[in-house]
Amino acid sequence: MTSARELVVEADGGSRGNPGPAGYGAVVLDAATGETLAEAAEYIGVATNNVAEYKGLVAGLKAARELFPDATVHVRMDSKLVVEQMSGRWKIKHPDMKPLAAEAGRVFPAGRVRYEWIPRERNKHADRLANEAMDAGRLGRRWEPSGSTASLDASAARNAAAPPPSGPPGDARAGAARARAALSGTAGTPSTGASGTPTAGTSAGTPGTSTAGTSAGTPGTSTAGTSARTPGSPAARTPGSPAARTSDAGTDTGAGARPTTGDGPNDGLFAAEDATATSSTPVASGDFEAEAGALAPTGHAARTTGATRADAPASTPVQPRGTVPQGWAGPDMGAPATFVLLRHGETALTPEKRFSGSGGSDPELSAAGLRQAEAVAAALAARGTIQEIVSSPLTRCRQTAAAVAARLGLDVRIEQGLRETDFGAWEGLTFGEVRERYPEDLDAWLASPKAAPTGGGESFATVARRVAATRDRLTAAHAGRTVLLVTHVTPIKTLVRLALGAPPESLFRMELSAASISAVAYYADGNASVRLLNDTSHLR
Repeated sequence: MTSARELVVEADGGSRGNPGPAGYGAVVLDAATGETLAEAAEYIGVATNNVAEYKGLVAGLKAARELFPDATVHVRMDSKLVVEQMSGRWKIKHPDMKPLAAEAGRVFPAGRVRYEWIPRERNKHADRLANEAMDAGRLGRRWEPSGSTASLDASAARNAAAPPPSGPPGDARAGAARARAALSGTAGTPSTGASGTPTAGTSAGTPGTSTAGTSAGTPGTSTAGTSARTPGSPAARTPGSPAARTSDAGTDTGAGARPTTGDGPNDGLFAAEDATATSSTPVASGDFEAEAGALAPTGHAARTTGATRADAPASTPVQPRGTVPQGWAGPDMGAPATFVLLRHGETALTPEKRFSGSGGSDPELSAAGLRQAEAVAAALAARGTIQEIVSSPLTRCRQTAAAVAARLGLDVRIEQGLRETDFGAWEGLTFGEVRERYPEDLDAWLASPKAAPTGGGESFATVARRVAATRDRLTAAHAGRTVLLVTHVTPIKTLVRLALGAPPESLFRMELSAASISAVAYYADGNASVRLLNDTSHLR
């Protein structure tokens, strides 16, 4: 052992229910050669994603210390929360996290450990170990290093990985252009990107059992296992050696299908799959808190139909006969950032369909809105896919987000870019009242996305630019993660419209109810996939 040895620790954890049956995985690598030196995995009973992630970190650090007590350690994890908290940039508020963070901090002196966030697709080794531990726990068994294929799977994934794509996430025009170029040049050629590369996942058909209401972090049956891997040891495996694959067999069920991970999107609505590329150019637009589709008079809703946009492409290439449809081939999509879009619950202004933006009274949730928030929180806890929560700063959203966060054991981060439109002098008025008081301003607002409400509010174009910038910032920060965005009508409809590359009038043709759920997945090459719109089944 030498004091100059540098080690890499990759750790992950997951919960099938959040809280639900949980496990962690950690691997210690030689920083110079990438050789796997040790693996650790454990089924920990019922816990949240974050508890499992922290336990994986602690196990990885302890395994590294057992090998080389004087080493310096580079920790790589796909948990933004753990990385930021252990780096000292975010406060640790949750009571279940504090003792685990303190334990992790005691393993090595602080100056010898540095933390880095990595996308999930670069953390497949630890992710696979965590899923193997959960699979073993589901069967009442202990994770055994001799049956693990995590190291081989990670190696195969690295060898098959395609070069990282370029282009801003969510840019429909750039993503569609790349998809069309790939299709025209390689029609019929199998894709070798991540969409065709098996990833660590849960066993096919295994239910993501919900155990909401069980205290997070409650210890369960311990199935801990650790494997020190040195050259020539029995645990060191080579390609071709027997491997018992127990968690991802049979999950590749279609073109571009991706098995889900224990702490990621394991629900069909939010799970990763290839996006259908769009060819329209995004045009700035927005909407208002009261449903515009129900209020806009006939004639205004189709105000730009047939118009030629200056930024529209001159022509759209026709897909050649016999080529594969977009979304089934083309550029490597990788693991997307999936945004679950939650509109806040009702306020006193919502049923009256009054303009309620960011320039008004900032109303609280009504009694009905509080009930809606609890209902959606229960539904999201049962689904078990949410890993982080980001909210608009307005009170109605923060209250809705708090109800979900209490169920999931997560913190809420405030994002100013998710606030609702400032409706100026129209705040608190109904559509009819605005028509009576400001008819010319209303006509101009309905006719052009660049027109602002009376009194210096925000235009649709201004809101769309703000929302698009927020989208790009959040997709870059949460690549490969499933994030709940608690926000308003305008931001949600704008995100959906931009993902589809649809024109401004499309906003007047979307229904978006209070406490409804929508979902959009954003891929690194610019493609976006709308997964869900205005789901209110949890309220019935």
